[in-house]
Amino acid sequence: MTPPVFVVPQADLVEASVGTVVRVDGPEGRHAATVRRISAGERVTLVDGHGHRADGTVSSVSGKRAVDVTVETLALEPPPEPRIIAVQALPKGDRGELAVELLTEVGVDAIVPWSAEHCVTQWKGERVERGHRRWADAAHAAGKQARRSRFPEVEALASTAQVVDRVRGAARALVLHESAAAAIGDVVVPSAGEVLIIIGPEGGLSATELEQLTAAGAVAVRMGPTVLRTSSAGIAAVAALLSSSDRWSTRMVEG
Repeated sequence: MTPPVFVVPQADLVEASVGTVVRVDGPEGRHAATVRRISAGERVTLVDGHGHRADGTVSSVSGKRAVDVTVETLALEPPPEPRIIAVQALPKGDRGELAVELLTEVGVDAIVPWSAEHCVTQWKGERVERGHRRWADAAHAAGKQARRSRFPEVEALASTAQVVDRVRGAARALVLHESAAAAIGDVVVPSAGEVLIIIGPEGGLSATELEQLTAAGAVAVRMGPTVLRTSSAGIAAVAALLSSSDRWSTRMVEG
């Protein structure tokens, strides 16, 4: 059985060594002790969301509040190259959180919420902070579920002008479009730098947005003969790129 994963503060794993006892407390500790009913002697994995991972054995359980884990191995996942950034237009309803979960599971390094012209949902006023918090929480939960050592950053809400600026600085930028002549399978993935994948809204990209993005250097690519929803197009696109890169063969280093 695969050991359960718990998230601990970064400092706990940076300062740890083999034989160190790390306490898992707070919400994670309560989850371990009361929901998972972890007991002494069980193996668990600890991550900090910043690349550190520790495998160890539970040495003691403090009631329903915390567990202590004796570290047996430590590993550090280096920052991946190339860095995959998903620019996700705001979907309607709770499909935004679904998109974030899927993008996190497949391995993106950052997610940029994008207020595209045809987005049905718009973050304005208090909705900006609330929407960002929901997306960040979804990325955290999905990162843990996917057993990631590094969780993706959910960046600030971006306008089209800001996305265009991001395209200019990217090593490669792709915009998904069902009418594109180029296929995503033909894309050569650079070995380093930032690779942007731009995912439009349910209403599609406007002609102006497509023109601005491609003028800045983005390449329009199609996914295949069918049209995917905005919440699922990203995971398919990222998987297609990662499968032709070195990313999925990367291993963590001990230490």
